[in-house]
Amino acid sequence: MREARLARTLAAPAAGWTAHADAVVVGSGIAGLTAALELRTRVPHVLLVTKAALLSGSTVWAQGGIAAALHPDDTPAAHQHDTLVAGGGLSDPAAVEVLVTEGPDRVRELVARGATFDRADDGGIALTREGGHRADRIAHAGGDATGAEISRALVAQIEAVRDDPGIEVIENALVLDVLTGAPSSEGPGPVAGVTLHVRGEGSRDGVGAVLSPTVVLATGGVGQVFRSSTNPPGATADGIAAALRAGAELADLEFVQFHPTVLWLGAGARGQLPLISEAVRGEGALLLDVAGYRFMPDAHPMAELAPRDVVAHAIVRQMAATTADHVLLDARALGADFLRRRFPGITARLLGMGIDWTEEPVPVAPAQHYHSGGVVTDLHGRTSVPGLYAVGEVARTGVHGANRLASNSLLEGLVFAHRAAADVVRRFEAGELARAPEVVDRPGESALVAAVARSRVQRAASEGAGPVRSAESSARADAALAGVTTAAHREADVVAAPQAAEWETTNVHQVARALVRAAWVRTESRGGHFRTDFPDRDPAWERRVTASLAADGTLVVR
Repeated sequence: MREARLARTLAAPAAGWTAHADAVVVGSGIAGLTAALELRTRVPHVLLVTKAALLSGSTVWAQGGIAAALHPDDTPAAHQHDTLVAGGGLSDPAAVEVLVTEGPDRVRELVARGATFDRADDGGIALTREGGHRADRIAHAGGDATGAEISRALVAQIEAVRDDPGIEVIENALVLDVLTGAPSSEGPGPVAGVTLHVRGEGSRDGVGAVLSPTVVLATGGVGQVFRSSTNPPGATADGIAAALRAGAELADLEFVQFHPTVLWLGAGARGQLPLISEAVRGEGALLLDVAGYRFMPDAHPMAELAPRDVVAHAIVRQMAATTADHVLLDARALGADFLRRRFPGITARLLGMGIDWTEEPVPVAPAQHYHSGGVVTDLHGRTSVPGLYAVGEVARTGVHGANRLASNSLLEGLVFAHRAAADVVRRFEAGELARAPEVVDRPGESALVAAVARSRVQRAASEGAGPVRSAESSARADAALAGVTTAAHREADVVAAPQAAEWETTNVHQVARALVRAAWVRTESRGGHFRTDFPDRDPAWERRVTASLAADGTLVVR
């Protein structure tokens, strides 16, 4: 592949207003809300920024639940074992140990903050099982509305302190770039704040700058990099792209988790698609091909409860073998009453689309669901850019490795947001985060990709780095992405302007370039990364692929 260069800033108007904060938290999913609540009252002024409304994050869409060793017969060690197995040899054992040992207490704190989980007959939290888990350790709420309940509880906590002078919430605000100070011989310059575009009324409207010595990114994943995804429309990789432009190291970008059972709505379906929770298979639903053959026992000893990458790849193979574009999820044996009670949301959504799953199997196929990679962090959420933290799906903590274990994502956001906030507080109290450094302009041209180019970018990423990849598919995708105009604001014959749709599309394009190159570099198959030309796992590849930008914007993937 030819050398690729990416702009280190987005094309945007000059900041029309300036504000100050001691810490800026970007995102309102479980990670962002937890970080903001933990920082409130412990640093003088916290600014919580969210792209839309507080209740619009990806957490709301989480159906299955949150994993933790809450049952007396379960242990953190058993949870750790299952997580490491799912991670395909690339999980960081220290990060996984943090997750599973601190996780139970963090879940209990969620309950104390008002989250109501479903209860068992004995009054304890009801626990179920999902793929890759060898014990019942998935806590759920509202049957299949766990994320919505967690979001409700945390947002209620934020709303209760809206008038507190120590915390400010800005909704409908898109973060454009992470501001940085002068770089050193050891690496990128420290965080100096962020630039925002606020859609609203009042003095903080349009593009502005918030100066702060600390920024916590909790911006979610990369779903809109692909043609079809279970992620909401706002998942345009904004945080990963902003961190990359600021000089942060990324890793494991090639490990994209494609949810095995996403409702198949036809070959032309695009955008956010409804998923059928893995918990359905955890309760006993079966996967059949279009001829009615149950194929998962041939693919893995755990059959339908195998890790997600195994199930997704088995479905892709069975679809190819039967020349079909979907398989079937058969939950009829669970009974109509059970399905309506345990999965009320899924039942209602399917009925709204004319499908009664109590009477007929549901057509499903894999679609992008979760990104195991992201901005590299340590065990306290710190990135390679001083003062920049990343928590939740935007981060690469080392927990997930090559493949996320089901329902570990909410727990990861919860645990590491708590840790990141504690580290910020410690550093603030030690005087290390007294004030933001002076902002230094990064060299080079700025970028803007026309919004109308997004479908072209998504098609390239989906065909080059979808559930199955190859050197040829990745190279074709890289060439297609290289052909996208990245200076649309300077092209007289291109209709584009610095605005939200273009900024989001630019982020999607930059992350797609790095992701496709990472998929090309890893010449093996492991976890969420499957290469048809290298179908086996290679022990020599028990290492990570990183991506970063050199000072001149050269994309370095190694």
